[in-house]
Formats: sequence, C-alpha cells, structure tokens
Amino acid sequence: MFEYSARPDLLKNRIIMVTGAGRGIGEAAAKAYAAHGATVLLLGKNEDNLNRVYDDIEAAGWPQPAVIPLNLETALPHQYDELAATVEREFGRLDGLLLNASIVGPRSPIEQLSGDNFMRVMQVNVNATFMLASTLLPLLKLADDASVIFTSSSVGRKGRAYWGGYAVSKFATEGLMQVLADELEGTSSVRSNSINPGATRTDMRAKAYPGENPEVNPLPAEIMPAYLYLMGPDSQDVNGRAFDAQ
Repeated sequence: MFEYSARPDLLKNRIIMVTGAGRGIGEAAAKAYAAHGATVLLLGKNEDNLNRVYDDIEAAGWPQPAVIPLNLETALPHQYDELAATVEREFGRLDGLLLNASIVGPRSPIEQLSGDNFMRVMQVNVNATFMLASTLLPLLKLADDASVIFTSSSVGRKGRAYWGGYAVSKFATEGLMQVLADELEGTSSVRSNSINPGATRTDMRAKAYPGENPEVNPLPAEIMPAYLYLMGPDSQDVNGRAFDAQ
C-alpha cells in the first residue's frame, strides 16, 4: 500500500472536482478530500448517488460540497464550457481535478468487440477525460498549486487479452497525462500525474471479475493515501509520474 500520512488540514480551502463521485473510488476520494478540508465538487451521472455522498459529507461536518450531474457518455462540448463557466462563477478557480469516472465495457476478444461498445468506452474514458482536463485547465491555472490526477490501470501499462476498449482507453489516459505534464512542466503551477488504484472492492471490479472473492481486495477508503498525497501540497514538485495506490 502507498505509504503516506496526510495532516488533517492538508486540503483546507481547496476547491477539488471529483468525477464519478457517486460511488466506489470516487466517493471515497470525495469524502477523503472533504475530511481534509476541501470543498468538493461532486460530478457524476446518477444524481441520487451524488446527493447521498453530499448528505454524508454534510452530516460529517466537513465543508459543504456541490453536486454537478453530468453524463459523460452523452455530454456535448458546449456542456463542458458551461461547466467551466459555472465553476468559475461560483468558486473562482479550481485547485484539483480527480478524473476518476470510467467504464469497463465488455471483456471480450478484439475480434468479437463491437464498434459501438469500443466507442462507448473511449467516449467516457478518453474523450470526456480530455474534454474535462482541457476545458478546466484555465481554472486550474488560477490556483497557486493545482493538481490533475488521471485514473489508470495495470492493463493501461501492459495490455492483456480480453481487456479490449478498457485497456486501450487506459493507455490513452497515460498518454494524455504525459503530454499534459510535459506541457505544464516549468510553465505552470499545475501538475499532472496518474494513479493505478489496483484491485479494489468496488462494483466495477466485481463486474470485471465475477468469480473473485471481493473480500480479498481493500476497500476504496483504504487506498486513499496516494490520492491525498497527489492532491495536496506535498506533491507540488511531482509531475508526469505514474503511481500505484497499492
């Protein structure tokens, strides 16, 4: 497990957006960031899930979050512009962006993978990730010390059979992180890195590995040290690196 102990006020007064914040790793990250002082912008497609996370954060007495419903599979370019305008109007800047939302898609041989299914995975995992990163970058540049975290996978670093669109999308995610990091190096207070969460006890993992005993994997809350480290000031000089949460 990634070794890091975050001080209680690590993210005090920071504005951090988390995509896929309604459950799983996104929910755990949103709560961890809020618990360490951040105002968290909860972005996802299921408003009921987002509202539940909102209620949990508010009940804990952490900074009041904001709910941003957006379906990344169907979102159009103008909606990303509207999102950026809303964040700028309401908050003035963005100190962090965790690009967590992803879908696995069918696990099948390339030969049997339909174009529709491949493009759906690429739309959510790559196109939407690019649109969010590029559209929100001007707001991140307004912060004194901002962090973009991309979500990778072991199959985005070494391809494996039957991981189809998901593996390809995560290779693209790593590439996007590296290109952005190289562009930001020495020119900006924004940094760009990726995290491979590893096997974690989530619904997504259960669908990908239906025969696996979920109890063998850590809960999302247990892998948060890496997410806190990369989002906080202790990683200020870290850019263009691929991390493992476990």
